[in-house]
Amino acid sequence: MKKSLGAKTLVFPTPVWVVGSYDQEGKPNIMTIAWGGICCSKPPCLNISLRKATYTYECITMSRSFTVNVATENNIIMADYCGTASGRTVNKFAATGLTPVRSELVDAPYIEEFPLIAECRLLQTVDLGLHTMFIGEILDIKADAAVLMEEGLPDVEKLRPAVFGPVVRTYHGLGEYLGPAFTIGQEIERPKDELPKREH
Repeated sequence: MKKSLGAKTLVFPTPVWVVGSYDQEGKPNIMTIAWGGICCSKPPCLNISLRKATYTYECITMSRSFTVNVATENNIIMADYCGTASGRTVNKFAATGLTPVRSELVDAPYIEEFPLIAECRLLQTVDLGLHTMFIGEILDIKADAAVLMEEGLPDVEKLRPAVFGPVVRTYHGLGEYLGPAFTIGQEIERPKDELPKREH
C-alpha cells in the first residue's frame, strides 16, 4: 500500500542544468536550475522555470535568449556552486574558473568546459506562481567530440549527466543501461495489427 506524501515536487529525477545569460551590462552570468525539460519536438523546444527574484530571470527577460549547459558528474561541484551564489554579487565564471563563450546564434554565453549545450531563443513566458516558465526554441545543440557516438549523437554513458533529487536535495549519476527505447516493450503481447506508439 502506498503512503501519501502530499503535494510536493517529489518526481525523480530532474536535470542539473546550468543556464547561461547576459545581464544589462553584457556580463556573462550562469545559474543552475533543476526545473526543466524538453517540451516540444517541432519546433524543438525546452523549458526552464525560474523564480522572479533570481538574477537570471531578469537577464533572460531582457535578452530573450539563454543557453542550457548540461552538468555532468565531473563538474557537479561547480554546478552546485552556480545554484547557490547570486550573479548580482558574484562573477560565477571567475569564481569557478569556467570559460564563457559567446553564442553566435543567441544573445547568451555557453560554458566551454561543459560537454553538451543547447542554444535557445525565448518563445514564450508562462507565469505559474512562485516560478515562471521560459519556453525556448532550441536553435542548436553543441557537443564535444569526446561524448559522441560513431553516429554523431551524444552517448549518455560518455556524457555521464548528473541528476537531482528534489526535496531530498541530492545529486546522482545515472544507473546502468536498461535497453533500447521503443523496442524492449515489444516483448509484451499485443494485437498483431497494433504498432508501437510513441508518446511524444
